[in-house]
Amino acid sequence: MSEKKEPSVWQGFKAFLMRGNVVDLAVAVVIGAAFTNIVNSVVKGVINPLVGAIGTKNLDSYSSCLKGPCTGTGDTATGVRILWGSVLGATLTFLITAGVVYFLMVLPMSKYLARVEARRKAKEGTQEVIEATELEVLKEIRDALVAQRGSGHNQQ
Repeated sequence: MSEKKEPSVWQGFKAFLMRGNVVDLAVAVVIGAAFTNIVNSVVKGVINPLVGAIGTKNLDSYSSCLKGPCTGTGDTATGVRILWGSVLGATLTFLITAGVVYFLMVLPMSKYLARVEARRKAKEGTQEVIEATELEVLKEIRDALVAQRGSGHNQQ
């Protein structure tokens, strides 16, 4: 009676790492980090100056005083401030990221997949027509054979 040798922890870990989805996930994280830098640069270099044309260039400086008096900044600040400008900046960053991902990645990919699916269905449709035509021909042959057999029996 021979015992099967269990794979070692190292072999199991190696098999886990060699799966395609782990590598794909790692690539996605690296690309996502690089993409975040691009989006942050767009917000800092384009969006913030556009907002700065209306008010201040730094969105983080937008705040409301909840409990006054709100004076000073940093450690010398007094009162309770709600820093809604930083929330606005993060929201803009998120919307830009979501928009770019959707319009440059999701939408083209879904159009491509729809085109591939349409081609596949068209190919299946022609095969179904061919199969249906073959079925009709076989039915006609059967009917002709039945008719021949029937007419042959009547003449004997």
